[in-house]
Amino acid sequence: MKIIILGAGQVGGTLAENLVGENNDITIVDKDPERLRELQDKYDLRVVQGYASHPRTLREAGAQDADMLVSVTNSDETNMIACQIAFTLFNTPNRVARIRSPEYLKEKEQLFQSDAVPVDHLIAPEELVTGYIERLIEYPGALQVVGFAEDKVGLVAVKAYYGGPLVGNALSALREHMPHIDTRVAAIFRQGRPIRPRGTTIIEADDEVFFVAASNHIRSVMSELQRLEKPYKRLMIVGGGNIGAGLARRLEQNYSVKLIERNPERAENLSEMLENTIVFCGDASDQELLSEEHIEQIDVFIAVTNDDEANIMSAMLAKRMGAKKVMVLIQRGAYVDLVQGGTIDIAISPQQATISALLTHVRKADIVNVSSLRRGAAEAIEAIAHGDASTSKVVGRAVGDIKLPPGTTIGAVVRGEEVLIAHDRTVIEQDDHVVMFLVDKKYIPDVERLFQPSPFFL
Repeated sequence: MKIIILGAGQVGGTLAENLVGENNDITIVDKDPERLRELQDKYDLRVVQGYASHPRTLREAGAQDADMLVSVTNSDETNMIACQIAFTLFNTPNRVARIRSPEYLKEKEQLFQSDAVPVDHLIAPEELVTGYIERLIEYPGALQVVGFAEDKVGLVAVKAYYGGPLVGNALSALREHMPHIDTRVAAIFRQGRPIRPRGTTIIEADDEVFFVAASNHIRSVMSELQRLEKPYKRLMIVGGGNIGAGLARRLEQNYSVKLIERNPERAENLSEMLENTIVFCGDASDQELLSEEHIEQIDVFIAVTNDDEANIMSAMLAKRMGAKKVMVLIQRGAYVDLVQGGTIDIAISPQQATISALLTHVRKADIVNVSSLRRGAAEAIEAIAHGDASTSKVVGRAVGDIKLPPGTTIGAVVRGEEVLIAHDRTVIEQDDHVVMFLVDKKYIPDVERLFQPSPFFL
């Protein structure tokens, strides 16, 4: 697949890294020669220096015979114009743009169409991160929650704690503990390394366990792996940008929400815009302010400013002063691994959320959902099975008979409204949505091939 990526920032660079090993022909465009040299030294790709939306630059990048253009520069306007030019001058078939401004997103239904601004797929990082945090708040104790098949199925990561009912027991005991609930452990990470889950595998404290279950059973399964945390009630959000404001708007009806914003003008606008959120103008690393606002009663402290260091420091202070759980937004990938699991409970990377959404549009076969897990090391995929027993490698076959790539687990099959947790005897039918977990994403091309019917399938 010939793909042009416009913008060599963190998202563009990480996307190139994800795609370059999958037999794709990648060209990356940016104004910064230094950054382009860095990427060229690291990966097997072409680079073009120039303005992403200029026709000459796009022509040099090969827009006339590219399969896809992915525009992820820092400017919404550049991304939109680049898609427009690729469509009008070069007829590039698939165009994906990152759009961040709520002003454009409000009008997206009318704006982003082929007779207006021809963007096929819209990636809105702030909306993705807001949804991601909202799910973590909905399932107290989860490290990551990913929905598949229109949220009928959930893939959830939890840490097994000392005293949890399953710690010290084999996975086969899960069935005895919950005879009426079907679930499947898709993967276990122990001290950062993947372990293939078998019935005889003993769960140890601090294991990171990924399980698949119908969405209405997620809480029950979580209670088996750890002492179930009480539902959160009181939240404190730091930062009133697009993410902070969007999060407060989504959560203020069901939770008690306080929001701290440094900029007096922005704080005033937010207090008018939000209905039930209490907005404060101040600095979240001010001990006096946190003390006055009873930080010790806060269930979750969520720092989402655009300053990594400020987020980390204010969250560490809040935790020390008694906040029960702290989440921070971190732009720099290196920081995410550094801070998560210590004082900071959950580090959220907007890049990973964006990459997951982008990969959904770039994957081959009929792959409708991709989620990057464990900071990009693993991946969860939802693919639709097409064909019949003679043209497909999966349709008409039992899960136990399918030759899956190493470290790949089929977790669930969604058939219409029915959720089937996958077992060896589960037979895959045409149009089933199959949810898989890959411990090592280098096998993604093998999974794609598995779900591509042979050319004889019409």
